[in-house]
Amino acid sequence: SPPGLLLLTSFLLHVEEGHASPVRLVCDSRLIHKYIGEAKDMEKTVGQCQALPALGCPAVLPLVNFSLQQWKCKSSESKRREILCDLALLVGAAAGAQGQVTQECGARQLGQLYEHANSFLLLLQTFGWEAGPWEPGCSPHSVEQTHITSIFLTYRKLVQGKLSFFFHNLAKDSCK
Repeated sequence: SPPGLLLLTSFLLHVEEGHASPVRLVCDSRLIHKYIGEAKDMEKTVGQCQALPALGCPAVLPLVNFSLQQWKCKSSESKRREILCDLALLVGAAAGAQGQVTQECGARQLGQLYEHANSFLLLLQTFGWEAGPWEPGCSPHSVEQTHITSIFLTYRKLVQGKLSFFFHNLAKDSCK
């Protein structure tokens, strides 16, 4: 099955009459742990690829490190928008890197990362939120990198950090 299919299937199973329910999706903590494991596996696998070239055109990656104290003070909508900005940059970085990598191992892993990050992006864009749909135009803090492995490191940190805490907070507030 294609990478990202589980995420998309999980999402579709939790759609009610055209209105996505993030509550049901986040109540099963095993899912986010599965996504963290997949991110770690992709990072490990790409690290084992032979002779990965440096990117001629650097990838623009979001700075995904965060202060837990500051994160706790943000609204769910603010967190969602920040994660969406990070994911949009990651999806763009993976797509741009795919066009530069001809080596099969690296290209395959970039394709998988692109699908996973894009699935999260689509998922968070379509959740039914009171503030309305996400609109592009955010400007997260970013850094340029020429190492392909840094794209995977950034993705793992995002899933393990902001996304994990975001889903955990939603579950804590909504899952009884």
